[in-house]
Amino acid sequence: MDLSAIFPFADEIGYLGLALVSFFASLIPFVPLPSFILLATMAAGDKFNIHYLVLITAITSTVAKQIIFLISYGGRKMMTEKTRKRMKPFEKLVKRYGAAAAFVAAATPIPDDLIYVPLGLARYNPLRFFISTLAGKLVLCYVIVLVSHHFGMNYVEPILENVDDPTIVYVGFVIFAVTMVAAILVLLRLDWAKLLGKFAPWTVQKDDDD
Repeated sequence: MDLSAIFPFADEIGYLGLALVSFFASLIPFVPLPSFILLATMAAGDKFNIHYLVLITAITSTVAKQIIFLISYGGRKMMTEKTRKRMKPFEKLVKRYGAAAAFVAAATPIPDDLIYVPLGLARYNPLRFFISTLAGKLVLCYVIVLVSHHFGMNYVEPILENVDDPTIVYVGFVIFAVTMVAAILVLLRLDWAKLLGKFAPWTVQKDDDD
């Protein structure tokens, strides 16, 4: 299957369409992959300015992730005291390395919400989060765009050569999102004091605000 079959409308939707797909795909936790595939598809030819593609995708996806971060920022009020206590060591861990963690999560294809949600729960500095995430998204988007623009889609399409129906790909997106949501639920239930106590004992030490 040709990659363009997944987004047959890529050439028609233009920059505004990319912005909408990027924003809403990033706003739904764990499903930014469709926007990156669309970005790669649009960058493969010469119809669109690659720098505009990068800026649009990076900014809109960062704004969406900032919303998720802010929801998590206030979400700790909705958690039980038991869950908050269980999460405290992990919150300390991600908060100490917040800027680096946000940058790495944004600049790599890992499920970044697994980092952003705990950062929000830990009430990490929102401005630092935005700057670090935007920087990471710019790096990731430039990698995607430059590879697609200069080498075409030959590095991706062989993966899909035995796929005849794009519906299978859409279902895969949904399954991946559900799996990542389940991962967040597991993350909230883990005993982080036991897991981190041996490797980062400072995360289990009591603070003044504990």
